[in-house]
Amino acid sequence: MTTTLELTKQLIARPSVTPDDQECQKLIAGRLQAIGFEVEHHRFGEVDNLWARRGKQQPLFVFAGHTDVVPPGPVEQWQHDPFTPTISGSTLYGRGAADMKSSIAAMICACEKFIAENPDHNGSIAFLITSDEEGDAIDGTVKVVELLQQRNENIDWCLVGEPTSTDTVGDVVKNGRRGSLSGTLKIIGTQGHIAYPHLADNPIHRFAPALNALVTEQWDNGNDFFPPTSFQISNINAGTGANNVIPGSVDVLFNVRFSTEITEDQIRGRIEQILDAHGLKYKLVWALSGNPFLTSEGRLIDATRAAIKHIRKFDTELSTSGGTSDGRFIAPTGAQVIELGPVNASIHKIDENIDIDELEELSRIYHEILVQLLGT
Repeated sequence: MTTTLELTKQLIARPSVTPDDQECQKLIAGRLQAIGFEVEHHRFGEVDNLWARRGKQQPLFVFAGHTDVVPPGPVEQWQHDPFTPTISGSTLYGRGAADMKSSIAAMICACEKFIAENPDHNGSIAFLITSDEEGDAIDGTVKVVELLQQRNENIDWCLVGEPTSTDTVGDVVKNGRRGSLSGTLKIIGTQGHIAYPHLADNPIHRFAPALNALVTEQWDNGNDFFPPTSFQISNINAGTGANNVIPGSVDVLFNVRFSTEITEDQIRGRIEQILDAHGLKYKLVWALSGNPFLTSEGRLIDATRAAIKHIRKFDTELSTSGGTSDGRFIAPTGAQVIELGPVNASIHKIDENIDIDELEELSRIYHEILVQLLGT
């Protein structure tokens, strides 16, 4: 049994449903202190965060990740208890097996091997671990980054261990993510009897032309790294439940996933302009989950590509697809940020799992990236 597998099992066995860390970070801290890391624990609200650093010099390479997991859902539908790590054949099952306790274990074991071989390595290595990635993400990585900036601790390179791979570990690396902007929109009309529409003002009818304009709007053309910006309605709700009442308002939830070709302010302005052009009376509340970020080139990407080629014998694909990650809080500091982790086919699902052989391969890739960037 490999040390990476054993550590992954130890982490899975702790039911750290967001934001309850269940002392995962205490276990991680112990392993890192044993190889010379200085450890800081930062608790904001109900969230536990770990910052551990080895070395004082630049460049600073950071492994970033999260110990929290999503709820298991109906436990009776799992083949095995979600928090009892179970091996069946060549597969390890358990909540967090892919997202992302395996990545954290692989990072730690890669560091242990690298430091044993390079006790006087160049630069510094750090870990930024939170228990608030799967939840609200307001007391986790973003707060630690703010603290680091106040102390003038500057991250040069950051590898986030999100499960990015599609078919086999290392086949896809995220070198950026789209921005995510949500809106809660209320279109206001006048309620009335459906038989007397002239005495009412149906907000659904009012909104329909504007909805068509929003859906057909071409926000941008994307670029070499990002697809065009996408506007999507996620929910529309109106009415009293009766079929003879014109509703007084309609509530609309929407989300915009946007590229680096457009800004949050530009999106807001264009949406409000469309609503105004259709003469709507409305209330609109905005919520930004994160701006887009992109690492288009640099030593981190070069080292990652080289490491995957060396270990896995194929060329990786760079991608910005998928949802958001905590990389959105780190990239604005000027750091080069990539995401690399296990196959994501089972994340957030019943019977989440990871291939045991690929778990060890992931640790080997992380180790080779350290060699490429900080080896002596």
